[in-house]
Amino acid sequence: MHKADRVTAALLLAFAAAFSVAALKLYAYSSESGPGSAFLPFWLGVVMATLAVLMLLRRPRAGDAGVDWLPERPARRRVAFVVALSVAFVVLLKPLGMIGATALYLAVLVRFFGRHPWWVAFAVAAAAAAFNWLVFAHWLRVPFPEGILWTF
Repeated sequence: MHKADRVTAALLLAFAAAFSVAALKLYAYSSESGPGSAFLPFWLGVVMATLAVLMLLRRPRAGDAGVDWLPERPARRRVAFVVALSVAFVVLLKPLGMIGATALYLAVLVRFFGRHPWWVAFAVAAAAAAFNWLVFAHWLRVPFPEGILWTF
């Protein structure tokens, strides 16, 4: 497991550094009214980089030496499913909008990973999407991709 931790930590560190640098390069860190749009991404990158460094510095345990770090076939299928579903979520953001794509994403996750009936999956997805809309779109006035459902 030690080799996988090192590779993961190095990739996370590179990603975190690029994330923080891009935030500062593309957005303003502060504005007249307070923190700017780069504030949160920059500090998120700093936290990720710190965790990556801690992961790199962690001492391996003796029991981890011979452990295979690749997951078994069923776990690889689940990971591939979540990655594919996440890609579909990003692709569907524009046509369905943030609320619709989020609801669909959560419904599929709850149905297939929680193994709940479709009505439970849709209820959870609708509640989460409604809460997402209430907090971000309504209260905080964050502009979301609206999709075709909002144009009618």
